Amino acid sequence: MTSSIPAVDTRTAEGATLQAVFLDLDGTLVDTEGFWWEAEAEVFAELGHILDDTHRGVVVGGPMTRSAGYLIRATGAEIGLTELSGLLNARFAARIAHGVPLMPGAHRLLAELAAHAVPTALVSASHRTIIDRMLLSLGAANFHLTLAGDELPRTKPHPDPYLTAAARLGVDPARCAVVEDTMTGVTAAEAAGCRVVAVPSVLPIPPADGRTVVRSLEEVDLPFLRSLITESRDGVH
Repeated sequence: MTSSIPAVDTRTAEGATLQAVFLDLDGTLVDTEGFWWEAEAEVFAELGHILDDTHRGVVVGGPMTRSAGYLIRATGAEIGLTELSGLLNARFAARIAHGVPLMPGAHRLLAELAAHAVPTALVSASHRTIIDRMLLSLGAANFHLTLAGDELPRTKPHPDPYLTAAARLGVDPARCAVVEDTMTGVTAAEAAGCRVVAVPSVLPIPPADGRTVVRSLEEVDLPFLRSLITESRDGVH
């Protein structure tokens, strides 16, 4: 992986340029949101607390510190944030030890981006240790850059991860397409000024200005991503 590469010209007939594609991890490329919830439910059961599904909508897509902190407050569990984060990461890591299932269309999309030499970054709120395990299934060679949630002072829903990825790749965020599955990630990408494709996993995401909602990655390919930048330039949303 490299931290800085020249932008590849993926110019459309209309003259707009897609400079890079940024992809979320959990629930977007890999079908692991359920794994996280199961890990959280198991750990809290051992602490004497039963998590119901109302909590799932709050923690989905969030960074570990936010999700763990919320669950401590919601349940009153007598455990510190650092200890709980370690337990959750360890439980999740055990679940993905033998590989992770890819979302439908993920392998094809990554192969297409690689074949056309489109600068591609994996931008996740998960910790580096978790990302590196998942890259064994995704293929590290498919990404020019990977960015973990514990490598920045602020992660999603702040724009910092996407602004950092754009800066390291030397591209304009407004000429980048982001694929996300939660409002947490969508909020971060939109705040960074990127064009967003939402592929909802656990909770629905409404369409909005600068945001396109699809049902599956199987609907997303390079011409589709290029068209988002063309629409932005032409003032079509």
